[in-house]
Amino acid sequence: MHLLRIGPQGGERPCAVGPGGVVRDLSSWVADWTGESLDPDVLRDLAARLAREAGTLPVADPAAERVGPPVRPGGHLLSIGLNYRAHAAEAGLALPDEPIVSSKAPMTLVGPHDDLLLPPGGEKTDWEVELAVIIGRRAQYLPDRAAAPAHIAGFATGNDVSERRWLLERGGQWVKGKSFESFSPLGPFLVTPDEVPDPQDLRLSCTVNGRVMQKASTADMVFDVAHLVWYLSQFMVLHPGDVILTGTPGGVALGRPDQPYLCPGDLVEAEVAGLGAHRQRCRPAVRPGASADRPREVV
Repeated sequence: MHLLRIGPQGGERPCAVGPGGVVRDLSSWVADWTGESLDPDVLRDLAARLAREAGTLPVADPAAERVGPPVRPGGHLLSIGLNYRAHAAEAGLALPDEPIVSSKAPMTLVGPHDDLLLPPGGEKTDWEVELAVIIGRRAQYLPDRAAAPAHIAGFATGNDVSERRWLLERGGQWVKGKSFESFSPLGPFLVTPDEVPDPQDLRLSCTVNGRVMQKASTADMVFDVAHLVWYLSQFMVLHPGDVILTGTPGGVALGRPDQPYLCPGDLVEAEVAGLGAHRQRCRPAVRPGASADRPREVV
């Protein structure tokens, strides 16, 4: 099943792709894609009901309305670093012995076509196409990696946008460079595991202004999806709606000789094959009370 949320920011309605590829509004069945509605058993029952009763539900048009992130923002948003061999190589760093875990402010989560806001003083904003894993069932102290899939609601295309200046040059934790508004576009769909036969065999790509920047496969991951879910459950409780951004392949701006960081007007397109694509225009963020025409401030 392909789940999505349609509507203005803060007012999205839970929807799903039904028979014939028609998107249906499921708000009469579920309040939102969050909490217990993401439990894998609940989703299986909903899929069966949708197949039987889709004609009783209103049609939704993602081409006519905004598409939001496929889960309601507010849960853990976790970012895995150096989890692709090619990315570690371009950074000149050894492969990690254990997953490198950072976090992002939960409210950075936005829809796949929302504008990407370049922060004041942000001179090194970078793209990072990633496979995102959405938790569907509480996970704590899982006994082994084989237990992990039962706790996954589904998968989505993510972009773990980072401001490298704050992340690498300003000291402190990586969370500072990852938590600006709009820095976690997700979607358009949450695709349930029955439609993703092997999460370690998915193609990822990212282009900027039509130029291919990243092109890789999740087969290049150092730590696979099951390992990451198991590992994280050893030191935190994972809740339904939590999102794990599983790492980015090589090809980020930081690793390129010309370091072509994002600028206002740039168009970023990111995709994980089978999970849907992003299309985001970059524009400067504006401080409250400042003019939209004022140049970006340096701090």
